Amino acid sequence: MFPVPFRVVLDANVLFPFSLRDTLLRAAERGLFQLYWSQEILAEARRNLVASAQIREEQADRLFSMMADAFPEAMVTGHEALVPVMKNDPKDRHVVAAAVKVGAQVIVTNNLRDFHDLPEGVEVQSAGEFLCNLFDLAPDVMVDLLTAQAAALRKPARTLDELLAGLAKLVPDFVELVNARRR
Repeated sequence: MFPVPFRVVLDANVLFPFSLRDTLLRAAERGLFQLYWSQEILAEARRNLVASAQIREEQADRLFSMMADAFPEAMVTGHEALVPVMKNDPKDRHVVAAAVKVGAQVIVTNNLRDFHDLPEGVEVQSAGEFLCNLFDLAPDVMVDLLTAQAAALRKPARTLDELLAGLAKLVPDFVELVNARRR
């Protein structure tokens, strides 16, 4: 589809909400971007899912194992030496270091305030902004992806409209674009 997909690091907070995580991973699977994360990012997402009682420990283990298996090339390693020289918020420097290590152009996070003073060539986007940009690049692919995502939901089953209603709470501008395209 795209000869050289751009590189994107997903922060832990966009891997936390189920429907948002599913949408982002499906977009990566379709080749709309090259996905990256680190052990620290996955551990934080896992910890927050379990702590919020969204899922149990064994479910979290299974989920993150499946994610790692589906995207083996996504794991960033060897970025630890870069962490101390990053200038953003100290608790999120590992995310920027991972982005620098793999040459990512974008970090997707909903915690924009901690991602200031980024190295040249790296920008931060909210999940909503990022999904809107993907939609602008490939609107039909994104609508098809969401349709398939809704069809795959079983517990509970959801229609596309129900999936979009849930996503609208997280990424309203994106859902507005999708709904306008569907009309």
